[in-house]
Amino acid sequence: MSSLMPSTAGEPIRPKVVLITMFAPEAQAWIERLAFNREIPLPGLSADYPNILCNEQGVCLLVTGMGQTNAATSTLALALSTQFDLRQSYFLIAGIAGINPHRGTLGTAAWARYLVDFGTQWALDSRDAPQDWPSGYLGINTRGPNEKPPLDYRTEVFELNAKLQARAHALTRHVALSESAESAAWRTNYPHAPANQPPQVICGDTVASCTWFSGTRLGERAEAWTRLLTDGAGVYCNTQQEDNSTYEALSRAARAGLVDIDRLAVLRAGSNFDRPYPGYSDADNLLNYAEQGGFAPALENLYRVGNTLVQEIIGNWAQWERGVPGA
Repeated sequence: MSSLMPSTAGEPIRPKVVLITMFAPEAQAWIERLAFNREIPLPGLSADYPNILCNEQGVCLLVTGMGQTNAATSTLALALSTQFDLRQSYFLIAGIAGINPHRGTLGTAAWARYLVDFGTQWALDSRDAPQDWPSGYLGINTRGPNEKPPLDYRTEVFELNAKLQARAHALTRHVALSESAESAAWRTNYPHAPANQPPQVICGDTVASCTWFSGTRLGERAEAWTRLLTDGAGVYCNTQQEDNSTYEALSRAARAGLVDIDRLAVLRAGSNFDRPYPGYSDADNLLNYAEQGGFAPALENLYRVGNTLVQEIIGNWAQWERGVPGA
């Protein structure tokens, strides 16, 4: 393949890596450090982020806009564009997330294998649910919360390339991660590890929902839902809004031969706990999430961890060009 920048007018751009972020703060660390020197306007992108940014090393950056609708439409706009040739590009979703305190802490960076859609469920107000239900949620067209639903939407759960996840984790597991004074203090409120320990780079699955949920019972439902949809193989680590939508957009492009879905990696870093520590209320955990101090460390850690993989790919392109090395 040729380099990123087209050699002749009209030749498509061929990125080695496409970074996918959802809003300006997630994009900023990359913009400040990767020397993007080209802006490519693209029809169909968010009005807030109308350009793809690219640099001379073969890295491009897409900012989709927040939420499922923005993520799907912006990603598909890029994937279908004739201005880019993405058939050999690697994709890295890098975004903040709510973190399960039984799997990580503020600033924890997790490489996902399973993407689970929390929003595609039936729901009752929990006060109206049968008394033996742990919450008001159950799978669509099921009779109770412990029954796996028929996957009629075809977007309820996705499995990423496990070999890419393993390679990404092996490359980044010892990356030094950032904390803030606030996040380091906040995590000590939790009486158990790993919530009260320093952040690490781990493997852990992610749940998508445009409803930003918080609280112990909903967190436990996310754990159970992840186990249910992955037949026990998945472990709920963090929660965000977009990843199933982004995956489906890329998957449709892959079916058209425009991208390789096995080259997608998902990295999410914990910016706030998904449930409170003992004695703190669910409502306060949601309403005062910013006080936890995890936002800035999560953004920094996304760059530190994600860029380690990015530099490996672009620096050793001969090994990565045909697929994940060793896969």
